[in-house]
Amino acid sequence: ASPTTPASSGAGASAGLRGFVALDLRRMDGLVALDEVSRTAVLQPGMRGPAVEARLGERGYTLGHFPQSHEWASVGGFAAARSSGQASAGYGRFDDMVVGLTVATPEGTLDLGRAPKSAAGPDLRQLVLGSEGALGVITSVTVRIHPVPEAAAYEGWRFASFDAGAAALRRIVQDGPLPAVVRLSDEAETMIGSAGPEAIGSSSDAGCLAVLGFEGTSREVADRRARVADVLTRAGGEPLGTGPGEKWAHGRFGAPYLRDALLDVGAFVETLETATFWSDVPALYEAVRTTLIGALAGAGTPPLVMCHISHVYPSGASLYFTVVSAQGDDPVAHWAKAKHAACDAILGAGGTISHHHGVGADHRDWYAREIGPLGVAALRAVKDRLDPSGILNPGVLVPPVAGE
Repeated sequence: ASPTTPASSGAGASAGLRGFVALDLRRMDGLVALDEVSRTAVLQPGMRGPAVEARLGERGYTLGHFPQSHEWASVGGFAAARSSGQASAGYGRFDDMVVGLTVATPEGTLDLGRAPKSAAGPDLRQLVLGSEGALGVITSVTVRIHPVPEAAAYEGWRFASFDAGAAALRRIVQDGPLPAVVRLSDEAETMIGSAGPEAIGSSSDAGCLAVLGFEGTSREVADRRARVADVLTRAGGEPLGTGPGEKWAHGRFGAPYLRDALLDVGAFVETLETATFWSDVPALYEAVRTTLIGALAGAGTPPLVMCHISHVYPSGASLYFTVVSAQGDDPVAHWAKAKHAACDAILGAGGTISHHHGVGADHRDWYAREIGPLGVAALRAVKDRLDPSGILNPGVLVPPVAGE
């Protein structure tokens, strides 16, 4: 890309651009090396999710990373976006899987990761993970791999309320045993996405549906399912069998394909997500949900706001909101108003501006508020050192200098 005027700093070089160059890495799609002793693999950035699983599967291994974008997303994208897969409770987020990175920057090559962990200063791998292409081009990624599980089982549980379900999930996450997949839909999402006898169970009130997935040897899966069942039953959960879990597993990558059909019939569909500590989950959930409903009410038809817990940790969880609304006269402006209000609500309730969708340009201003002026200055300094001309993803991630 060629700026019309020189930028005063790399961070602000998006101003005045008259064109962009897109860098396509799809031909860098190889499995470079597989270390069965260390259980690591070196992957090129252009490999897409299914190709990774196919190549590793030939050797009896899996990466275990299955975000909703799995079918089309690439290894480089997983790393640059700090991706989080649907089985993150069992395998970890993608940034947990990465043990090494090679990055081409305008100022030279970074080769990071001499050992799984190190006390040799700050971990620069974490600087690259989530950098969204603004600091360099990831040319290889070394990841932890796992044997392909012998068995897998998915099941559903019903809870009377979202709060009750969240409390039950917190118990198994903090005290074990931990499934590979842990998800909880609120009442609205349960009714819309999972309605039916197999999801509702014996109660006339649908409540909230939790989906749990177990992977490992047949013995491990059976043992873990039994132990989890004991914990969830004591927490007030009602077992629904494998039907709801298998339904979710079968359609786990399908939701994005529904958007065009909904747009064609006049419905506006969007998503946003955040994360916080367990003690703040109820307040964050209510703040974002209420804000979205209020901001979108002006389009005529009352909006539908659904939410689920998609990723869990001992100290907290993510909240993933799906919004369906009438498009209104100006759908883009309609959503922009609601999204800005929701972002304000997220920060006001103590959440992070993004758990796994990233910062980009949409969240950049709220990201700056989240990390504060000194954090912004430190990030800008790194950008200016690695990309002094500001040619890499200008306008993304790094807040500009005031006035640029």
